Amino acid sequence: MFLSIVCDVLYSICSKIDEFFALPSLIMFLAIGIFLTIKTKFVQFRAFGRFMSLLSRGVKHTHVKNEKSINPFHALLTSMATTIGMGNIVGPTIAISTGGPGALFWLVAYSFFGAVVKFTEVSFAINFRTRLASGNLIGGPTQYLKQVSNFLAIWYGAVTVFLFAGWSGLQANTLATIFALESIPKTITGLVLAVIVLIVVRGGIVRIGEVTSKLVPFMFVMYVTFTLSIILSDISGLWSALCLVVASAFSPSAAVGGFLGASVIAAMRQGINRNIYITEAGLGTSSIAHSMADTQHATDQAILAMYSIIADTFLMILSGLLILVTGLWSRGAFSNTLVYEAFKTYSPGFGKWVLLASVMLFVVTTVIGNSFNASQSFASFTKYRWMNWYYAFLALVVVLGAHAQVPLVWKIMDVMQIMVAVPHILGLFILTLKRSDVLKI
Repeated sequence: MFLSIVCDVLYSICSKIDEFFALPSLIMFLAIGIFLTIKTKFVQFRAFGRFMSLLSRGVKHTHVKNEKSINPFHALLTSMATTIGMGNIVGPTIAISTGGPGALFWLVAYSFFGAVVKFTEVSFAINFRTRLASGNLIGGPTQYLKQVSNFLAIWYGAVTVFLFAGWSGLQANTLATIFALESIPKTITGLVLAVIVLIVVRGGIVRIGEVTSKLVPFMFVMYVTFTLSIILSDISGLWSALCLVVASAFSPSAAVGGFLGASVIAAMRQGINRNIYITEAGLGTSSIAHSMADTQHATDQAILAMYSIIADTFLMILSGLLILVTGLWSRGAFSNTLVYEAFKTYSPGFGKWVLLASVMLFVVTTVIGNSFNASQSFASFTKYRWMNWYYAFLALVVVLGAHAQVPLVWKIMDVMQIMVAVPHILGLFILTLKRSDVLKI
């Protein structure tokens, strides 16, 4: 009884904080996305030729001795391991449940601006990374934000030490909730996931790169294949879903607001907010893995990062359309298991098991990536001391996260995301004004 009251109070407090920052942060992210697009002269289009060249010819290495860096494509896949995960599956369903079908439109639309934000983050992350005498690299926002303000860098590092851990707990929560529907105890799911993460993360960035480079392509193809099989089995339902998404993006129908402005803003807010959570564009967090890349030109890695958002966006579209075509979104209940229910009900008999396997891989790679990013934030303060204690803390959060209440966990992480995203995007804006030369290609 007491615990339930505490959870209700905490949820109410987090909701008020989230609502207070909702409109200002929405305007800020859109404005800075437009600014960066103009500042880089629409690099989203200009860099496509270079991107194709990088895919065919590869990225030039620096081959610095005693530097614990990784192959640029391993860095890309390690970063994608944190963005291509349960967020792509659950994020669109949460956005649609709380913002209406129109949220999917804004979820996808913001990817255009998110791409240039990610390009900027990775360019700065590699340009301002730090090499320790041991050969370890420390990169990401904790380093490039120092060019703006030491306090800003310290704030970012301190909050993300807990943000990444919380994200891992959120992933564990989703996996445990889905597996519980198959009579697998949440404690077992949490413990197994924690052990896997500890084994991989303690092996360092090289082992992480090797594991994620093998798992990410496999789980991507498996999930896409079965999701498309369900969506394309009902072409008329697909067309109706697409029409509903576009119509609801600019009208109050099926949205939660009491008037037009509120409903459109609700759809925009939920769509953009979940896009930031999924792609990490604006948070700077995905730039941490990219900063470990052995590359001669920072912008080459940044271009790979920018176009990786296409894969995230594709998965968002599929997951959103899946619950719209099947009609599961109209239940109105806040749930992180809608995609599981869609696979179980509408796919062939073994489809459910395919989803369970792909979900497990999504969660494992995402938690591994988040745990690595968390350890980098922690290492930025400790210079790689006391890392085993922090790994133990991450494992504990994963185990506890498996049992947390779903709406409360998401709301807490929304607030923590604001605490990271708003200061970071402002710092990125200021740094771009000071060092736009870094972004030239």
